[in-house]
Amino acid sequence: MAYQTPDRDSESDPKTPTRLYNPYKDLEVPIRNLYQLPTSPEYLFVEEARRKRRSWGENLTFYTGCGYLAGAVGGATAGLVEGVKSFESGDTAKLRINRVLNSSGHAGRAWGNRLGVIGLLYAGIESGIEAARDTDDVWNSVAAGLGTGALYRAARGVRSAAVAGAVGGVVVGVAVTAKQALKRYVPI
Repeated sequence: MAYQTPDRDSESDPKTPTRLYNPYKDLEVPIRNLYQLPTSPEYLFVEEARRKRRSWGENLTFYTGCGYLAGAVGGATAGLVEGVKSFESGDTAKLRINRVLNSSGHAGRAWGNRLGVIGLLYAGIESGIEAARDTDDVWNSVAAGLGTGALYRAARGVRSAAVAGAVGGVVVGVAVTAKQALKRYVPI
């Protein structure tokens, strides 16, 4: 809706047309130029453009955040099922909703924290291995998965740490292989 400013003569005569006020008149900027955004990333420095992967800090934030989010959603879903299973015959709707919300929140927090810590360990170990080896290949990821599983379960004993390390290495190996297969055989 445009703002109308009356002229001095139009105050006395209501039939005189008023002019519309345009606050952007003097800017002389075509509006479509404002919304033609670039599709490729923009970098401040040439060094940033040459990088092929995220920095260790970006990796740390990414894996921790993704792990927490996935754990929170999965835990909330498991808590929802648990809350529905705990219904009793005499419960009111308010009590049932309360049970579902409490169990979803509790399980979501617990699972989110667990997977967030696993993501944090994985990103730190992977970045450390990459810095030590000075290469970026599949073996860094597999070794990081192995180390993450072992470190996550280290407090439960050597056997538990060894099993968790093997599981972590296999899971990351399968994930990396699946990613390579998707890149190779599925056109995007």
